[in-house]
Amino acid sequence: MLKKIVILGPESTGKSTLCEQLAQHYETTWCPEFAREYLLTNGIHYEYDDLLTIAKGQLALEDEYIQALERNSLPMLEDGGHLPLFIDTDMYVMKVWSEFVFNKCHRYILDQIGEREYDLYLLCNIDLPWVDDELREYPDPHTRKKLYQIYKDIMLNQPVPWVEISGDLEQRLAKAIRAVDLLL
Repeated sequence: MLKKIVILGPESTGKSTLCEQLAQHYETTWCPEFAREYLLTNGIHYEYDDLLTIAKGQLALEDEYIQALERNSLPMLEDGGHLPLFIDTDMYVMKVWSEFVFNKCHRYILDQIGEREYDLYLLCNIDLPWVDDELREYPDPHTRKKLYQIYKDIMLNQPVPWVEISGDLEQRLAKAIRAVDLLL
């Protein structure tokens, strides 16, 4: 059975980099963040309802990756287990984004949190230096800490195993690999 591992956390915490590194390490694939392409295509100014469109786009993209892996006979590990799919962002991220910016969240996003099943979360800490990007909104340390704490509280109050990922890029990858190996 396909193992789905979500990488989440505040912006500029190395989520996409970690997804790519893990996919390379395990010789599998990863599902990118739909929001980035959506905002680059449609403009960086967004409204509340855009977040619902982004959430649905993220889930559709995730489903495409899952179906592609299943159609192509899931990559196998030496022990017969299946290689994981790494997912950059999930509905928890959409919930945090919606509530932080608009103080509300679409029911669809909340429902999907309850319906989707994942095997492991990797929560990226804010200890990497901020990298400026036209899509990123909250560079100040106070807001980054606040957002990280929101994600950590979510992880503490949900049932799926999770691991905090911190340190430099090399340390993060090593810690993530240990967590994934334990899962597999």
